[in-house]
Amino acid sequence: MSDSVVVEKSKLEERFPEAVIPDTRKGYSGFMVNPEDLIEVATALRDEMGYDFLASATAVDYLPDGKLEMVYHLHQSTGGSPLVLHVQTPREQPVIPSLVPVFPGADFQEREAWDLYGIKFSGHPDLRRILMWEGFEGFPMRKDWREGYFEEEGKPFKSRWPEGKIVRAETANPFGRNVDYPAGFNPETFTPSVETALYAGLANVEEPGDMGIHTEQVVVNLGPQHPSTHGVFRMVAKLDGETIVDLKPVMGYLHRNHEKIGERNTFLQNIPFTDRLDYFSSMSNNFGYVLAVEKLMGVKPPERAEYIRVMMAELTRIVNHVAAIGFLLNDLGAYFTPILYAFEERELILDIFEAVAGSRMMCNYYRFGGVARDLPDGTLDKVRDLVFDRLERKIDELELYITNNEIVRSRAEGVGVLTADQAIAYSTVGPVMRASGVPYDLRRADPYSIYDRFEFDVAVRYHGDVYDRYLIRIDEIRQSIRILKQVLDQMPEGPIQEGKPQYQVRVPAGESYGRVEGPKGELGFYIVSNGKANPWRYHVRAPSFINLTPLTVMCRGQKVADVVVILGSIDIVLGETDR
Repeated sequence: MSDSVVVEKSKLEERFPEAVIPDTRKGYSGFMVNPEDLIEVATALRDEMGYDFLASATAVDYLPDGKLEMVYHLHQSTGGSPLVLHVQTPREQPVIPSLVPVFPGADFQEREAWDLYGIKFSGHPDLRRILMWEGFEGFPMRKDWREGYFEEEGKPFKSRWPEGKIVRAETANPFGRNVDYPAGFNPETFTPSVETALYAGLANVEEPGDMGIHTEQVVVNLGPQHPSTHGVFRMVAKLDGETIVDLKPVMGYLHRNHEKIGERNTFLQNIPFTDRLDYFSSMSNNFGYVLAVEKLMGVKPPERAEYIRVMMAELTRIVNHVAAIGFLLNDLGAYFTPILYAFEERELILDIFEAVAGSRMMCNYYRFGGVARDLPDGTLDKVRDLVFDRLERKIDELELYITNNEIVRSRAEGVGVLTADQAIAYSTVGPVMRASGVPYDLRRADPYSIYDRFEFDVAVRYHGDVYDRYLIRIDEIRQSIRILKQVLDQMPEGPIQEGKPQYQVRVPAGESYGRVEGPKGELGFYIVSNGKANPWRYHVRAPSFINLTPLTVMCRGQKVADVVVILGSIDIVLGETDR
């Protein structure tokens, strides 16, 4: 724990002697806060102690204790370790004050906790389901919730191993489907719920247009089945002519309760499961998860494994950013020519991943205490050729065609502006945050692995528009190449795994938050272990999900065509957004 967090802890206890007490549970950190004091404590942390950035807010169901708990990870935007707040409420009538008035970035995260756990956040401006649909029965992340095909709480299921007696769950369901229906459900009389609250929440601006002519405002749905939304994502927009008056993002169409499945899996089974989040960045996904579990296990990887991990993470950043730039140009109307040029570099890096991990996208390469296997012969030479010879030259070519293109600049400059204060308040991370003038990068702000050994600059731009979100990714590719050159020059020999490879791990009881600076920003994994083979809580702090929180602010006053470009500049992947 950093000295700054220890100092702030003593200040916090002095400031709120009755409302705040240290969390003394074995393996836990931070403070227990009374629900009725949460707003005052959070405001003091933001205004008086510099904890102006809410990184993560998630719920945990402690069924044996009859409590639900919200866990908040607060950071200083200038850097340092997180401060953790725990707020508990009874399971029967769970109510906690909303932090949206203090940290607007809590908006979607609180809606997720309501949706999956049933915690009501008093004072929340728009408390609706966000991943499930309105009318869904129950709160699926609660420990006593059962899906239609429920077998056991934890894997491996006895029907699979060691007995090998597999029975299809559908055969035990009266409807013959892998679904569960509420008591008394009758398909003949069922009426689907309408999205009244969604449409009612759209603002209504009564001011006349620029020419003083009264125009009728209309509601238009963009998506979810539309290529411009980068997957099954929907935006409900209220328009005055072609101007966006208000906009609400709608997600969850790809939701598969990733975290519930993660709590059924063993700790080791979740490593390939993280590949399926941001499937453009599977190596980074592995990285964040294994760091969280290694904190609980007290394991440190060997030197060579650390260097290999950083190499794969920085290659992944390049893979993500060249694809994001290519897709952004698609959104601008330069159909497929730029993306094909960008994908050529991506494919060459995926050749490296395939050689090392055996897969191009679902890599499943990191392990607790190291990596799955060493680099095959000749791999470092291929990486060296890419890093020292090809990639910089190709990025120069990409910039030559795009950066000063008149159409790109006219469509991107001044569009979708997010100020520095807004970027912090709305909990944005990664290129979205740094393009708004906030030089916050976990590799510098709270270094993990061996990043403190490398020389590189935190890329930052100051206009907060679509154009700067494009430029920041170019800058970050160049810094990743700079890091990779140092990795290749310093790569040591030696083992790639601490101890023997394990097919089952026992993780000591406690909580852990592992986070990495992924290509899209802070990717965090909050893990709670009860000492058994399966995690009690497995939560993904998904940058694609939280970076959408300020989408409404970025789109108001813009044109319909601009909305597509603004969304593209955020760079989301729905596998991570919806989980």
